[in-house]
Amino acid sequence: MVAPDGEIVDIWCNLFTRDGMEIYFDSEAQSVAAQIFGKEDMYAPEKGMDADAFVEMMDANGVDKVLIPALKFGALEGGMQIDVPHDLVAEVASEYPDRIKGLAGINPREGMAGVARLEEYVEDHGFVGALLEPYGWNLPLNHRKYYPFYAKCAELGVPVVMQVGHSAMKMPSKMGKPLLLDDVAIDFPDLTIVGGHTGWPWSSELEALVWKHSNLYLGATAHAPKYWDDNVVQFIRTRGRDKAVFGTDYPVLEYEATLAQIEELGFSDEVERKLLSENAREIFDL
Repeated sequence: MVAPDGEIVDIWCNLFTRDGMEIYFDSEAQSVAAQIFGKEDMYAPEKGMDADAFVEMMDANGVDKVLIPALKFGALEGGMQIDVPHDLVAEVASEYPDRIKGLAGINPREGMAGVARLEEYVEDHGFVGALLEPYGWNLPLNHRKYYPFYAKCAELGVPVVMQVGHSAMKMPSKMGKPLLLDDVAIDFPDLTIVGGHTGWPWSSELEALVWKHSNLYLGATAHAPKYWDDNVVQFIRTRGRDKAVFGTDYPVLEYEATLAQIEELGFSDEVERKLLSENAREIFDL
């Protein structure tokens, strides 16, 4: 049983509209999808769908809510790899405000203007958190340029989700080492932090910090459950059962196959409820 049916929360679902898919298709993300996953059309614009169609797919798979980031992914040489406008996410979320929620994207190059935009979209558009991709900025997770964003999230009482672990793009993966979160969790004890993508290949490092810090959570996002390291599965099953949340990084993972793989892991109903629904609802105040 993948439980609870109709109450699943996906904490990381990329913008699924045609416009949204086109933004990713024109980035290195599509090149990685083709080279690593063998999916030449993962982000093909023609695979985009409107909110009605996507919510219908959510209903068919027992998904109640998705969180969509206005994702900001820098390019090392300057400019942007991926730049999803906040207003596009807000527009889609407004069509199904009880089902679709936004996450503000963090671009450290914007400085305090970016911090102000984060506050605007949380307070005026109902966004429930922020999201950081550290690799394209070539700045580690604990860099001072992120700290105004972290401080604003703590002030607003919303979590920050971040990719942790390696990057499949040709960028320095050391920027996402989980150990860097030790500093962030200590410096911002009132900030709720979700370290996504299981922290792979340093998942044990992330688990140790999640166990240590009450304000830090493990995001079981983007990596198919059949590939989760044994220690990740054991952590979710035992002492991490209250500290893990689920996300697909759609369209990286598809709901039907991903949820079937979770069922095959043999979690108890309680653990599945916490992973797929209860923990996220508490963290994001859904």
